[in-house]
Amino acid sequence: MDVEKLRSLTDAELLHQQQEFNDQLFRLKFQLKMGQTESLNKIRGLRKDVARIHTVMREKELGIVAPSNGQPAAEAAGDAAPKPKKAAAGKSAKKKTKSKAATKSKTAKPAKKKKTATAKTRKK
Repeated sequence: MDVEKLRSLTDAELLHQQQEFNDQLFRLKFQLKMGQTESLNKIRGLRKDVARIHTVMREKELGIVAPSNGQPAAEAAGDAAPKPKKAAAGKSAKKKTKSKAATKSKTAKPAKKKKTATAKTRKK
């Protein structure tokens, strides 16, 4: 189902549509388990439709109005803040952990097992 059609529906209609999709999804999954059908594409499509309905309901709850040109609301309004460069910092941290792990595995000796205190108490 198209997102624009879903956005034009009321809350009650969205709930009704969601229930219908969930019922159809249940029936198709049941048929699939019984071996009566192999319609994986229909199941996948219904799952995506249910997710779209959840998204539209959440948008309405938060008061987010999506523009019709396909851009996110913040970018369309011109309120887009510059994005921080977190990816570069995350990559360098991963490299450091890999290099430490590589050096440890080459030079580390196998750990000896510690004897437990319970073994000493059993001898007495």
